[in-house]
Amino acid sequence: MRRFDARVLQLMAQNIDVPLALSNLAARSQISAAHIHITRHLAREGSRLTDLAESAGMSKQAMGDLVTQCEAWGLVTRSTDARDARVRQVCFTEAGLAWLQAFEEAITQAEAEFRAEVGAQVATVIALGLESYLE
Repeated sequence: MRRFDARVLQLMAQNIDVPLALSNLAARSQISAAHIHITRHLAREGSRLTDLAESAGMSKQAMGDLVTQCEAWGLVTRSTDARDARVRQVCFTEAGLAWLQAFEEAITQAEAEFRAEVGAQVATVIALGLESYLE
């Protein structure tokens, strides 16, 4: 997984559609697998912090720290939840949506590279194994 995540970040760092500041962070290994949790788990329309932490398997405090860092980088913003003014909603910024698009493209490419390297049958067995493991 570390090798896969590293490849995803490398591809994102090379993506010309990723805002330069974010691309530089990825290229300098300033973005870790923990930051990828936000990318993987934050809904396009936004998520409550507690929901985001739960879906990423992190504590609310750890996710809050991660969101604060991503907010400083311009990936996300926090706003008042329309359903409950006491709750904060985490949403992608425009730069964050570009990051998300680059992430999705990088995942697709890294999966294709993985499949080419290990073969279709092995890749399928691994994917099935991971699905079973996550259940």
